[in-house]
Amino acid sequence: MATKALISEEEYLRTSYPDLDCEYRNGEILERTLPDYRHARTQKRLIVIFDRLEALRVPLFVCPELRLRLAKGLYRIPDVCVFSPEQPSESVPSTPPLIAIEISSPDDRLTRIREKLEEYRQWGVPYVWLVDPHSRRLYGCTSAGLSEVPSFRVAEFDLEITAPEIFD
Repeated sequence: MATKALISEEEYLRTSYPDLDCEYRNGEILERTLPDYRHARTQKRLIVIFDRLEALRVPLFVCPELRLRLAKGLYRIPDVCVFSPEQPSESVPSTPPLIAIEISSPDDRLTRIREKLEEYRQWGVPYVWLVDPHSRRLYGCTSAGLSEVPSFRVAEFDLEITAPEIFD
């Protein structure tokens, strides 16, 4: 049986990865799947939606591909996260954002996605969303699990984001 080389948190945080930034769990580097065109377009659309709100002085701060420290030895990188009411003050935030969004890619495994979404939820992220640009479906992750939803809602800002707003 092959074993994986473990690295320290400090080494992980100072390392740049050539293709796509990696995540980290207890010494192990976790590779992420490379996004395809639909993934990239969906990510862009979500960023634009939140950016427009930020321009209207709504206290939302959108961040794509930001390393987050969920716990000692656990770093994740959501496709999009949104902080509110203040911007993060740390270069690698250790405070949960208001929203964490994962966008699925064809090579993603549902088991790994669910695990990651549940980690965000348990960390204290109020809104944990999954967007599947290939099936054009939206999912919310709550204590009841992952379920398909017709739109995403953020009660604090009376905000609703529908599938047609996200998908071309």
